[in-house]
Amino acid sequence: MRDFSPLHKARLKYSPKLAGILQKGIKNTKVTYGEKTSAVKDKEEIQKLFSEVYGEPIVSFSETGENLIGDRKNVGVILSGGQAPGGHNVIAGLYDALKESNPENKLYGFLGGPSGIIDGKYVEFTDEFIDQYRNTGGFDIIGSGRTKLETEEQFEKTLHTCKSLNIEAIVIIGGDDSNTNACMLAQWLKAKETGIQVIGCPKTIDGDLKNSQIEISFGFDTATKTYSELIGNIMRDANSAKKYWHFIKLMGRSATHVGLEVALQTQPNIALISEEVEAKKQSLKEIVDYITDVVVKRASIGKNFGVALIPEGLIEFIPEMKTMISSLNDILAELEKNPEFANIQNEKKYEVISEKLTRNEAFVFNSLPDLIKAQLLMDRDPHGNVQVSRIETEKLLIEMVKKNLKELAKEGKYTGKFSEQAHFFGYEGRCAMPSNFDADYCYSLGYNACVLIMAGLTGYLSCIKNLTEPADKWLAGGVPLTMMMNMEKRHGKMKPVIQKALVELDGPVFKEFEANREKYAMDDCYVFPGAIQYFGPAEVCDATTLTLQLEQKAAVTC
Repeated sequence: MRDFSPLHKARLKYSPKLAGILQKGIKNTKVTYGEKTSAVKDKEEIQKLFSEVYGEPIVSFSETGENLIGDRKNVGVILSGGQAPGGHNVIAGLYDALKESNPENKLYGFLGGPSGIIDGKYVEFTDEFIDQYRNTGGFDIIGSGRTKLETEEQFEKTLHTCKSLNIEAIVIIGGDDSNTNACMLAQWLKAKETGIQVIGCPKTIDGDLKNSQIEISFGFDTATKTYSELIGNIMRDANSAKKYWHFIKLMGRSATHVGLEVALQTQPNIALISEEVEAKKQSLKEIVDYITDVVVKRASIGKNFGVALIPEGLIEFIPEMKTMISSLNDILAELEKNPEFANIQNEKKYEVISEKLTRNEAFVFNSLPDLIKAQLLMDRDPHGNVQVSRIETEKLLIEMVKKNLKELAKEGKYTGKFSEQAHFFGYEGRCAMPSNFDADYCYSLGYNACVLIMAGLTGYLSCIKNLTEPADKWLAGGVPLTMMMNMEKRHGKMKPVIQKALVELDGPVFKEFEANREKYAMDDCYVFPGAIQYFGPAEVCDATTLTLQLEQKAAVTC
């Protein structure tokens, strides 16, 4: 038995609150079927690819409707993709619901992500084993992985594993890519008439797996509260020392939901939103000039300090950088065929690359600090692309702002002092001990996944709604995965994927930030959220994100 901290021991005893009807137990829960559904886009292509599971209705659970199926079930569960706080509670909720339905039911956890079910590596859950992980962060209960379930060979091996364990349903806990693969597996298993069901659960701290039916992905609440605590601490330090500019890069490559939520929680002097940059076609120079302008204005009133939030994926949203990086991927793929290229000095590599880029692309490339050029030349990802997430964007902006300030100082337009600190917050939030909201939400998602199984459904995502209300008013149900899909170009080919939810610039969350941005810049409106609270009044411990509160308020108003 591992040693546990006092807080860990206390959290193990926490009893998560179940959603609405689920509080009455599986035997008192019934299913109601809504209208048939269609894909969010590219309907014909999605229907053709997912003919067996396409067009199914949204379902809801209540005290009226059709009875659930109470047969004995063996179920397998997979944690897929990056970690997110609350994953252990999804499994705990699934396990408890299965045992409540029939004590003979078994739950198998596949080790190391999807590869576990392919290779037949698993553990059977018991009360003693699962009780060590309730309400805790991380995915260490069975581990995770990024293997994609998408090939015929993988599906055949998955089927073999399921048959060997008499598994009748698989629950895949993951993000948009993982749940796209869950739908592909559901399609294949149904087409083969295996009788094996597949249910997904919406996970990602990035917050980009959401839509009209999925209000929030689990882990987002805890991760943003964790980052907000850290950034609040930095703000307190900045406001005390009054001598540093802190540039903080935040996790969230494809969307800026994390950065936007944290900006509302903490009110920094600067917060860049990637989607706004792309929509306004802002150049790197324009972004740097904007930051420089805030720095200069604050210095003019004696404030040589501040906090700037930088989204992890910013570079990919700057049109000129996106174009340059795309060309760079092709050029490097060709150059690296020559073994001698790896042995020449970086300065010579920069010259060779510049000659192969277009004039505009070369201008952008050569304007970058050598540190960033070197990072652009680092090892590629498995698809041959620049690993943009490893580029220290915060340091890039610092260097370019310093260059601007130096020029302004020469012209007598800047007399302040610029001392910088760079930070990157990402992994700090992925495995934090889940907030009460995530502990409750995740437990309900897992329990609800079992109800979907007992309803005989496949190709569905576990869905809990009405989340700004107390848990007893939460609504449980399921949404067909095909309803969220569209076709997108991935690695040169059109593929079905769950549509990512980006920050909506005309939505209530961004509008709230936009309305206060200028005040944040100059007035030091810093908010210090403090650590996540697990014990105390509900308005402190159970409150969810400002993002969800603003979105739901707007939905009710409409």
